[in-house]
This record gives sequence, structure tokens and C-alpha cells, in this order.
Amino acid sequence: MMLATLPIGAAFLGFLTTSSSLLGAAIGLYFPISKRILACLLAFAAGTLISALAIDLGFRGTEELQRNGFSPASAWSLVALGFACGAVIYYTVSLFLDEKGAAIRLPTRFRDYALGRKQAEKKGVIELLANCDLLRHLPPDDIEGILHSIIVRRLRADEVVFRAGDPGNALFIVERGRVEVLAEAEAPAAPQSPVHRIAELGPGKAFGEMALLSGHSRTATIRAIEDTSLLEIAKDDFERLIASDRLMARAVEHLSHERAITNLSRSGTRAAAWAEVASSSLAHLSRSEAQKMLSEAGPGAGLAIVFGNILDTIPGCLVIGSQFTAFASMSLTLMLGMFLGGVPEAAASAAMLTRAGFRPATIFGLWSVVLVAGVLAALVGNLYIGNSAPFDRVFLEGLAGGAVLGMVAHAMIPEAIHDGRSLVVLPIVAGFLFALYLTVSGQEVRAPAQRSDLEIRCEPALAPHRHHALALRC
Repeated sequence: MMLATLPIGAAFLGFLTTSSSLLGAAIGLYFPISKRILACLLAFAAGTLISALAIDLGFRGTEELQRNGFSPASAWSLVALGFACGAVIYYTVSLFLDEKGAAIRLPTRFRDYALGRKQAEKKGVIELLANCDLLRHLPPDDIEGILHSIIVRRLRADEVVFRAGDPGNALFIVERGRVEVLAEAEAPAAPQSPVHRIAELGPGKAFGEMALLSGHSRTATIRAIEDTSLLEIAKDDFERLIASDRLMARAVEHLSHERAITNLSRSGTRAAAWAEVASSSLAHLSRSEAQKMLSEAGPGAGLAIVFGNILDTIPGCLVIGSQFTAFASMSLTLMLGMFLGGVPEAAASAAMLTRAGFRPATIFGLWSVVLVAGVLAALVGNLYIGNSAPFDRVFLEGLAGGAVLGMVAHAMIPEAIHDGRSLVVLPIVAGFLFALYLTVSGQEVRAPAQRSDLEIRCEPALAPHRHHALALRC
């Protein structure tokens, strides 16, 4: 009867542990609490989980293996392997889900996702600018100022960019395709007319800067040879760039029109280094950029969000279920850490999902799925992991523990620091010490029971020669 009730008890513990997700979602939607308070709560939970994983899971796992004949080194190696594999699996799957849209559920994860997308989208433009002598004179750290000034202009074959005599109102860089430079006097009014081509410009080549510098009209006509994409920098933005960097201004002033269209040199190594620094400088994400990416990622990210939340929940519940043999033996520190951590995590997630356009009913539905997953995970942990051989059980618990530790490092602590700053140091330590106290107290409670059990097993041999029999049979 007792054995039959163990899975039910484990499932109940999984329910209790993950129920905080619904509480957190309600707080995020209807009862806003100071972000610093939630950050401190999250930090406290992180400290609790670190202590629980190190002592209740890691240390006790090695002890159990040693009781079954393993050396300390081999016991540690097995536990360490489980933790390492769990962390790698969690991190890999987490990054995959974040790319699919799960990142929008938490602020720091979304910021990393959005910055990554921004850098990926701008990578081609940066590499192009790195091979343009005119703009490579600008310090790569200032690349963001250039990117905001660039407009993409697309042309069809034979379409004219500008004609000789037009006012100089922009600088152009060929992004894709080719353009030709036509002599002023022979610039044709129609594509079929005979022309005198001065030069042909491909990707990375700049043109149009001389008219901006001199203030005069265009001295040549530029026409697309094929379907072409140009990067356009308006006159005002170009003048601002010149004014902000003397080296660039001096370089541009010494470039004649002929050199600009025929002798723009490239330096592969220098260009690559410039592009690398420029890409790393894109660390700013404006509110409008963030909201745009949030709106784009939100509609198709529902399934990824569900799996992301489940990924954060299942490993801990597996351990809770596997270690449950009676309510006196439940993993209180692990349960406490996961329960407390679920409140601010769900609150932050609810706020982010609201910004992404999710309705409250949908948000509660997403977290309800997590609740069900936690119950099932605890049940599976009790039925299968808890009944495994010591070697298998310790390794599988280490695998789940590594995933939980990965979640603490990848999600909980960054989120806490994001809102609580350096203040979170104190609650992390407090959570660790509190969990340590619960563990020590639990050991003191269990010690008498263990000695009593030993006395019962040895009782037949205690009389009439108590000490001698104990030495022989115990």
C-alpha cells in the first residue's frame, strides 16, 4: 500500500513545486511588484538551488556510490560526468529554443537574442563597409552611428542612380551588383544610346562623395549594369561623419574623383579586423528595435516558449520525484529553490509575453502546461529513476542536476542581476546558507533513526556477550 502511494506523493510534490509558476504569472499580469524585490527573491532561490545541488545531490550521490564499492575519485567522476552532460544538454537545447522564439519569455534572454539577431542582420553590411576605404577610416567602435544612417536602395538593370548635373545629396556604396560611370558629355538620355564608360564599380565601391565635398553638382552619370543594391548615406549624415573624425575627413579630401572610382584599395586582414571590432560594438538595442523584434518573434513562438519553460522545470522535478521515499525524505531545499524561483521567473515572463502580444488566458495556458509537465516529471522520476540501480540513479540524478545548475547560471542569476544589480549578492548567499541549515538540521534528525535501525538489526547478537557479538555480526 505504501509503495503504491509513493508515485502519487511524488506527483503531488511536483505539483506543489511548479504551482508557483501560476502565482508568478498572476503577479506579472495583475499585481505588479517591485523588480528589485522579485530579483532578490530570484537570487535567494538561486543560492538555495546551488546549495541543494552541491550537498543534497552531488555530495550524497558520491557517498552512496562509495557505500556501493566505488572509490572517492570514481564516485566523484560519475557525479561530475552527470552534471557536465546535463549542463551541456540544457545549454544546447536552451539556445536552440531561444532561436525559435523562446527567448522572448525573459528580459535578459530576449536581449541576448535580439542583439544576436541585430549583429547577424548587419554582418553583411559591416563586412562591406570594412572594404570601403572611405568609411573604414571611421573608428569601428562608431559603426552603430553609420548603420542608423544607411538606407538600402534597389535598382533594376539600366536604371540611373543620378545624372551629371544633378545636385549632390548622398554618398553611395555598392552592396550587390554592378554600376557603370558614364562620361558627362556622353551620358545618354536613353539606355540604347552609345555611351563612353569611364569605370565599372562592384560591391564595396563608393561613389558620389566628391559632389558632397565640393558642394557642386554631379560630374558623371551612374547607371546600374544589372539588378543592383546600394547603401545610401544622405548628405547631412555624411557631413556629420566627416566632422566627427579628422582622419576620415583628411582621407576623403585627398581622394580625387578618378581615384574614388578606379583605385579604392582593399586590405583583407585590416578589413577583417575592422569588421570584427565593428560587429562587437553593436551592444546597444533601442526600445523601438526591441519592440519590433518582440512583435515579430511573438506570434510564432508559442510552442518554443512552452518547451523552454518545460526545459527549466522538468530536471528539478525529476530529482524531486526520484529522491522521494517518504514525506520525511523529500528534497525540501530543492523544492524550495524551484518554488521561489518560479514566482519571479513567471512574473517576468508574463510581462514580456504581454509586450509580445499574448493575451492573459494564453499566458496562463502556457504556464499550466508547465505545471502538468512538472507533475509528470516527478512521477517519472519516482517510478523509474528512483527504482534504478545506484550507479544508474546517481548518474541520472546528476544529469538532471546539471541541467538545473545550467538553468541557475543561464537564466536565474542573469535575470536577478538585470533587475537587482549588485544587491543580489546578499540574497544569493542568504539562500545558500539557509539551504545549508536545512540540510544540517535534517541530518541531525535522521541520525538517531539510523542508530536505532543498527541496534535492531544486531539485537539477536547482543546478549549475553553484547560487545563480542556486535563485533562478529555487525
